[in-house]
Amino acid sequence: MAKASSKDYFGLSWIVSLILAIIPVTAWICGMVTRFQEGKIVAGIIRIFGGWLIWILDLIFMLTHHSICRLLNL
Repeated sequence: MAKASSKDYFGLSWIVSLILAIIPVTAWICGMVTRFQEGKIVAGIIRIFGGWLIWILDLIFMLTHHSICRLLNL
């Protein structure tokens, strides 16, 4: 079982983060908020406007790598 880390939404466990990532609205909000909390303003803004594409990538990364998408580490 994967342990909670700062890589997942708000440091929650992987399974809770996966559930949040499956729901489009919560994935969009959680992804945007976590990027702004990390100080990655550009990545947060990209998540606002490119939400659907990033949502698909988040799901793929959550299922394969057990962490949210880090492609936009701006």
